[in-house]
Amino acid sequence: MTQPLSEDLRVRVVAAVARGGRRRAVAARFGVAASTVTKWMQLLRRSGSIAPRKLGGDRRSERIEAHADEILGLVAATPDITLEEIAAHLAKAHGKWFAASTIWRFLDRRGLTFKKNGARQRAGARRRGSRAAGVAGDAA
Repeated sequence: MTQPLSEDLRVRVVAAVARGGRRRAVAARFGVAASTVTKWMQLLRRSGSIAPRKLGGDRRSERIEAHADEILGLVAATPDITLEEIAAHLAKAHGKWFAASTIWRFLDRRGLTFKKNGARQRAGARRRGSRAAGVAGDAA
């Protein structure tokens, strides 16, 4: 993964723009893209800092974590609820849409996975696995 550009470079670029330099000219002088200069200026205006944000990690799970108690309550009340049913409930109750994979990762982080047991298995195919009695070729 690439590393963010140094904070020293960021400070020099922002200072050059603050002194009245055009963004494209400043970008060419410091060897960065014009869009980078624009983004740094927006970041400075929005947050008051030009420091790079932390790289990597989970940045979006807080959306679904906000509904953790409700989702866990649904699973406790109906253990065989589907991921799509949970997503539909959240969409109806809160107007927030979540992919089934997002809900699955939420449940997996808590060790809540639905495992099938023998009573739920489908019937096997006929005559598969062992030969039927009385088939030609049996020892008489």
